[in-house]
Amino acid sequence: MNHATTMEHAPARHHVLPDGLFVLVWIGLLLLTGTTVGASVFFPGRIGIGVAMVVTPVKAALILMYFMHLKYEKVGYQVMFLVAVGILAIFMGLTFFDYLQR
Repeated sequence: MNHATTMEHAPARHHVLPDGLFVLVWIGLLLLTGTTVGASVFFPGRIGIGVAMVVTPVKAALILMYFMHLKYEKVGYQVMFLVAVGILAIFMGLTFFDYLQR
């Protein structure tokens, strides 16, 4: 008896996204990058850093959701990602809180 024939494999689910969606996400990433660069040039210091701290997670979320297809994964993977991002945000917040106290 062949081992390969006895095992049942679940069919793979692939989400094919239209190319136009990838182009729109790419344009959005370019605009957000321009926003970050513009804020750092025209508003150096706290405002530029604040804009970067807000825009960068949005860019990361777009990349993860569309280019890495996290949007179409099981809920468990999405929860694990959100927990990891939450822990990272807590540590970054504590780091900046410590920096602002000086």
